[in-house]
Amino acid sequence: MWPDRRLIDLFRTEFPIVLAPMAGVMDADLVVAAAQGGALGSLPCAMLSVEKAREQVQIIRQRVSAPINMNFFCHKQVAADPAREAAWKERLAPYYRELGLDTAAPVNAANRVPFDGAMCEIVEELKPEIVSFHFGLPDKDLTARVKAAGCKVVAAATTVKEAIWLDEHGVDAIIAQGAEAGGHRGMFLTENISEQPGTFALVPQVVDAVHVPVIAAGGIADGRGIAAAFALGAAGVQIGTAYLRCPESKVSAPARMALAQGRDDSTVITNVMTGRPARGLINRAMREIGPVSATAPQFPHAATALAPLRAAAEKQGSLDFSNLWAGQAVRMGRDMPAAELTRALAGSALARLSKMAG
Repeated sequence: MWPDRRLIDLFRTEFPIVLAPMAGVMDADLVVAAAQGGALGSLPCAMLSVEKAREQVQIIRQRVSAPINMNFFCHKQVAADPAREAAWKERLAPYYRELGLDTAAPVNAANRVPFDGAMCEIVEELKPEIVSFHFGLPDKDLTARVKAAGCKVVAAATTVKEAIWLDEHGVDAIIAQGAEAGGHRGMFLTENISEQPGTFALVPQVVDAVHVPVIAAGGIADGRGIAAAFALGAAGVQIGTAYLRCPESKVSAPARMALAQGRDDSTVITNVMTGRPARGLINRAMREIGPVSATAPQFPHAATALAPLRAAAEKQGSLDFSNLWAGQAVRMGRDMPAAELTRALAGSALARLSKMAG
């Protein structure tokens, strides 16, 4: 038995495991597979249009009878800074020349839209059981509308201060995102990445500071990690990187190979790819420009000028300019169907927890 059933009862899932929403490398297929295995499937909506979000949720609803988590970004939008954009383009110019690209050619702006009224309407229409947010919470009116639609609200914290803020603002559960985690840091009350605590330092301190269930995230990829999170007071875990090599993910063949070859020291926190700190596999751009660069425009504008480089390099089978977000446990990922992986993770964790209890 799970020593803490609060998350299972809150989400009504078989296991206290949340599939992390991973924008750009997954869609309904992975959500459905993880849900079939007993986890809470999360659909990343930050890069989707309203129409696409609706379509994806409808696909999930048709294929599985399970709760759904719709995940959104709620960053403050920052206008493009022409001077900074020009300096960034100048920094990238040698790569453009190398790949035979025109630096003057128009490029579509990076698409990372914060949760707004239009997305709130789709939440009210679709009524997902859970809505989760990254980079804090949207404004009070939007949050109130999500709650009024009957959705449980979850958000990520990277420090105890952020967790307390979320608790005070009425969330139903908090994801404690340690520095080991892949993807964008959910930080919203700080910009100092050097102060970000690791998962197993963060989790017990958040547990002691808040009144709601805590979901541990970052560096957890097997039963040992799940059992350890529960030992520290977590009521569940969020896992992303371990699912990247599942057949249901949309990770490309070269990226799958890179993930399979990943080691404990293969990832870094960088702002080069999007303008906001995120952990991913080290690529050429991160190595030569960063991993942290003061020249990179603010989120999401850094990604705009990188897009042509990424597209051109990927055509050649290169990941030099591709952001492949992954956590420090990347080596522990497995090539197996997501439902099977979920059940394996839960079974291994329960066996460990049983030994600890005995």
